[in-house]
Amino acid sequence: MKEGNMGRLADVVNRCHGVDVGEEQENLLMKDLHAIMHINETMNLTRILSEEGGMVLHLEDSLTGLPFVEAAPEGRYADLGTGGGFPGIPLCIMTGRDTLLVDSVQKKVRALKGVADELGLSDKVDIYAGRIEDLAREHPGEFAVLTARALSALGSLLELASPLLKKGGRLVCYKAQPTDEEVATALGIQELVGMTLLERSDFTLSDGSTRCIFVFEKTAKPRIKLPRRIGLAQRDPLQPR
Repeated sequence: MKEGNMGRLADVVNRCHGVDVGEEQENLLMKDLHAIMHINETMNLTRILSEEGGMVLHLEDSLTGLPFVEAAPEGRYADLGTGGGFPGIPLCIMTGRDTLLVDSVQKKVRALKGVADELGLSDKVDIYAGRIEDLAREHPGEFAVLTARALSALGSLLELASPLLKKGGRLVCYKAQPTDEEVATALGIQELVGMTLLERSDFTLSDGSTRCIFVFEKTAKPRIKLPRRIGLAQRDPLQPR
């Protein structure tokens, strides 16, 4: 880490979002960012190429979801469509939860497992290279909390998450600025898939960009059979009845 950035991440996320980051945690977070940036030189994990940008748009953004993940029941955590491992690895660092990084691109998750091992998280981080629907068939109801960052429309995320979550489990969705239509569709199907919106939190990152987080709870069994066939959640999303 550049000397001028020592302590900066911790200061920013505490001042802007009320999240406390210890010195050892900050060191691991920055090592994670640097490892991803290094891998990105030969593999497309992120479009953000600078440390400054990564600190805000990957680390700070990831940590805004920490209070919602901490409020979820105890148990296993999965980051859906993890991409470059954000927010999955940062939230593992901060919470110590057993973490599953889920992505359909095998070479990406293999690289992320190497990063986790390098950070001393080999006993906490595992990977799943495959589709979310297949994961739900193999491990139904096994997860206490899921995150999804800029992955898909809210309604599609509710459908994909529901069969993975145990009752009382939480889905934490990171979004930029969803349209009113997207939000209305999600709220219109939440009972159908056994989910309930707990809260929406709107906030601003330190660079001035706006974000929001939606937290849903698994409150009942879905009224339809889930998961549906692979890809239907995005290609033919459920609609309010």
